Amino acid sequence: MQEGDDKQDLPAGFRQQAARWFARVGGAIDWFETTALCIALSLLTLGIIANVFARFFAQSIYFIEEVSEFLIIFITFVGLSYAARKARHIRMGAFLDLLPDAIEKTLIFIISAVSALVMFAMARHSLNYLLEVKAMEQTTSALRLPYWTFLVIVPIGFAAAGIQYVRTIIKNILEKEVWLSSDQQSEYDELEEEST
Repeated sequence: MQEGDDKQDLPAGFRQQAARWFARVGGAIDWFETTALCIALSLLTLGIIANVFARFFAQSIYFIEEVSEFLIIFITFVGLSYAARKARHIRMGAFLDLLPDAIEKTLIFIISAVSALVMFAMARHSLNYLLEVKAMEQTTSALRLPYWTFLVIVPIGFAAAGIQYVRTIIKNILEKEVWLSSDQQSEYDELEEEST
């Protein structure tokens, strides 16, 4: 009988270990994305403000436009992964919340799987584009940096967003409740929990 009990405890133990590992990975990703977005946004703001003052008092800073372009690309593609992790992307939330949990969970699986496939396909295509740009050996006009270095974040951002959708699928497998992303539970489920 004890062996049978151990076999029954194994899935629960595995589930707890997976949930702990999942939380650690999620925390590390959250820290990196939040820190990177805050730093990039701060640098973009400071650079643009400094350039406004420089233009007013003397001459504009020649490299600010290129640095700003890089930071906007960086914020966009790191933000793509962040939005997928926090379920802040465009979705049919009201429609999903009206459905029974089983159907909502099934749709979340389908939506996450399709989204992950699209993100991974975009990562592959953007990597091919990055390699083409690198082969052309094009440089930026002001800083004379290889232009491909500005685009490195694009395939990384798409791949990271794809990973977030895979994490959503895993979270919905591990948990009984419906999760819109690995960090965001269904709003309807949250309201139910708060009312009890």
